[in-house]
Amino acid sequence: MRKPRREPGSRAPRPTEGATCAGPGESWSPTPNSMLRVLLSAQASAARLSGLLLLPPVQPCCLGPGKWGDWPPGGGLHAGPVQGLQRLLEQARSPGELLRWLGQNPTKVRAHHYPVALRRLGQLLGSQPRPPPVEQATLQDLSQLIIRNCPSFDIHTIHVCLHLAVLLGFPSDGPLMCALEQERRFRLPPKPPPSLQPVLPGGQRLEAALSCPRFLRHPRQHLIRSLAEARPEELTPHVMVLLAQHLARHRLREPQLLEAIAHFLVVQEMQLSSKVVQKLVLPFGRLNYLPLEQQFMPCLERILAREAGVAPLATVNILMSLCQLRCLPFRALHFVFSPGFINHISGTPHALIVRRYLSLLDAAVELELPGYRGPRLPRRQQVPIFPQPLITDRARCKYSHKDIVAEGLRQLLGEEKYRQDLTVPPGYCTDFLLCVSSSGAVLPVRTQDPFLPYPPRSCPQGQAASQPTTHDPAQRVVLMLRERWHFCRDGRVLLGSRALRERHLGLMGYQLLPLPFEELESQRGLPQLKSYLRQKLQALGLRWGPEGG
Repeated sequence: MRKPRREPGSRAPRPTEGATCAGPGESWSPTPNSMLRVLLSAQASAARLSGLLLLPPVQPCCLGPGKWGDWPPGGGLHAGPVQGLQRLLEQARSPGELLRWLGQNPTKVRAHHYPVALRRLGQLLGSQPRPPPVEQATLQDLSQLIIRNCPSFDIHTIHVCLHLAVLLGFPSDGPLMCALEQERRFRLPPKPPPSLQPVLPGGQRLEAALSCPRFLRHPRQHLIRSLAEARPEELTPHVMVLLAQHLARHRLREPQLLEAIAHFLVVQEMQLSSKVVQKLVLPFGRLNYLPLEQQFMPCLERILAREAGVAPLATVNILMSLCQLRCLPFRALHFVFSPGFINHISGTPHALIVRRYLSLLDAAVELELPGYRGPRLPRRQQVPIFPQPLITDRARCKYSHKDIVAEGLRQLLGEEKYRQDLTVPPGYCTDFLLCVSSSGAVLPVRTQDPFLPYPPRSCPQGQAASQPTTHDPAQRVVLMLRERWHFCRDGRVLLGSRALRERHLGLMGYQLLPLPFEELESQRGLPQLKSYLRQKLQALGLRWGPEGG
């Protein structure tokens, strides 16, 4: 009889010390020291096997770059071979074949391939009534491959490998588990020395905590709350600025701390410059929080009157925070809209950003302060407020729901019946804009003027800009994505900039349709999302398709 042909690149079984290897045609029986003794045990393998088989397949490419150290689908120089190797591992028919694919392709193996191999090994051993023969040398070689490469694993890959190794029955004191556990502990952030904290006084301890990079990367609300116990009068402006910046950066809407900052500002009014005040006021506007401190606004008005001509950019920054709180003082507006102030900032390096802020303040005066009769920003000085999506949206675009919502609208309405990322006067970027007739029919955007007239009160009553007929003026419906990062950390209050944009768009006549992140995250796949969008649009009385025109 001719011997069975061995596949290219495979190697003959090698004897291993302390292991009982199976001969040709014989099935392997586990020895007491086998790393798979728990899995193959008739009494104890059921629960672990069920956990292994129910573990979802490892799909690193869906998580984007940086999660598994790999490229996203379709991207990267080695995307094809890397994904091809993953498919080969998932379809391997024996443990030996798994090891061959890993050993013969060292340049194509990535960190996430090892949990794929471990999971496939468990499937091979547990999906059949009688598991296929397994050589002890194969298991040891697989362990050595993982041990040799685990220093390059990220923490997520290490956790997955640890979980799978436990399910497969690898001994906790064996070399594989010890190596993975050592790498896991190595990646844990170091604990701060406990002896340093009690030595420092309260103010210095607060400053040290807020200046620590680890504390800035990992905010803890319970720690922030505990800092409110210190009296503001005993703290320095530098410490309070660090605290204000921390609250604003991490969207922590902590009333106790915000009230403490407001009280500090009132008590230390005469010692604070406008450059410090702008940093202390920043979290109030960003977090959409108007403090209960009664002297907060009078104090800021006195500081603005005293410091407005000294630091123009700081003055405008303070007014921007107050604009988000709808608390603009008329006297300060008179000053920043005066010809002298505008001419003074024209030649400065920050002229463009100041003009952008002044344009937003002018829009707030137009829409929210009908009683204001002072000077305004000249039309030639006005610039678009937000000519492009905000930095936070651009930085987190891969986590946004915008792309899938756009695809849902395209399939539901058609590409010609909505506009995406359209900037409307005076410079607000809209997520999705629809033009709707008075009967509720969604109209092709190309046949309508998508912009409402601005300023709205400068248009004659009853006039509709660029409408085909005067008796059927089109409404503009704006779908507003409310992503998780558009809210304060508690997820209930919109950030000040978001609330300001929605407020101004509504005052200009746009009908807003918010799409909260909780509802978007609950949709499973595009069909559910289309059904969700259909219900949202129909609730407004909108029609489309053959019956909608």
